[in-house]
Amino acid sequence: MEHVRIHQEPPLHNPSLIAAWPGIGQVALGVVAYLREQLGAVGFAQIDPHPYFELGGGFIEENLIQPSRFPESKFYYWQSPGPGGDLVLFLGDAQPSWRAHDFARLVLDVAQKYGVGRVFTLAAALVSELPERPRVWGAASAPALAQELQGYGAVLKGDFFVAGMNGLLLAVARERGLETICLLGETPRFAPQIENPAASLAVAEVLVKVLGLEVDLGDLRELARRSRQELEKFLMKTRQEFLDRFTIPLWERGDEEERAQN
Repeated sequence: MEHVRIHQEPPLHNPSLIAAWPGIGQVALGVVAYLREQLGAVGFAQIDPHPYFELGGGFIEENLIQPSRFPESKFYYWQSPGPGGDLVLFLGDAQPSWRAHDFARLVLDVAQKYGVGRVFTLAAALVSELPERPRVWGAASAPALAQELQGYGAVLKGDFFVAGMNGLLLAVARERGLETICLLGETPRFAPQIENPAASLAVAEVLVKVLGLEVDLGDLRELARRSRQELEKFLMKTRQEFLDRFTIPLWERGDEEERAQN
């Protein structure tokens, strides 16, 4: 396939594709990168970045100008030791600058070459507050599949939009008649740029059930715990700074009111 470099031809049995790009809270990347490490997934192909990415600058390291660095878009495979299906993992360093639809088609071309019949993407579901325990929203290409997700603990929220490649790939896969699933972890809308391992953990817990995987989520669970503590400290500090700046002590209010009347 044009623009794809395949390093080896893995023999796969009934594989599913799980694809991830950067997004809000890095929810998707957090899950797939963790699975790749825990499962020991092996790289086997990558997409040539030049037709799909435009660089907006260059890197300087210790005063030295570095060569151009294009984002990487790589495929990994994992073969199940049991009767369950194998996995193809796709990790993109960045979402394409242009030709996003063609890029999605190319990702699926590679996946289908190795027999993928079900496609997963992951994302963030924006909520107004920091949830004590993030829920996972589920969406699928068929009502029965959506009900199956609900049985694994996902909630069905009706109508919503999944932005970027994590949503576009699903639409293109649906057009090809593939089964598609999206799992979204609840993430506070006031902190979209902060990594949210708690949301990644919630998604991972549902995902491994759907796939029937035995994966130790202990490290991700600990990362989520520490990250939440740091976020709570940040929110408390921000709240206190707001109160210190915009509230007036009772003993000063009389003076303030007098100056306002004058």
